[in-house]
Amino acid sequence: MERTVYRVEAAGEQWELREGDKVVASDARKEDLVHRARQTARDNKPSQLMIHDSQGRIEDESTYQDDPFPPAG
Repeated sequence: MERTVYRVEAAGEQWELREGDKVVASDARKEDLVHRARQTARDNKPSQLMIHDSQGRIEDESTYQDDPFPPAG
């Protein structure tokens, strides 16, 4: 299964949560949007969340995926 990549990016005075080219959500407060983005990524495993700063640099990255059970090896 392919991993869905979500990004939190600055967009003028707002912050946007994007899935590819699609805006999934936006908020004036980055903190609130990051909280929502983490929940969205957790709910849609396998996924990756990349959080950017206002200059577009990657500030944080998290990967969410289902753990296989029983574990291999």
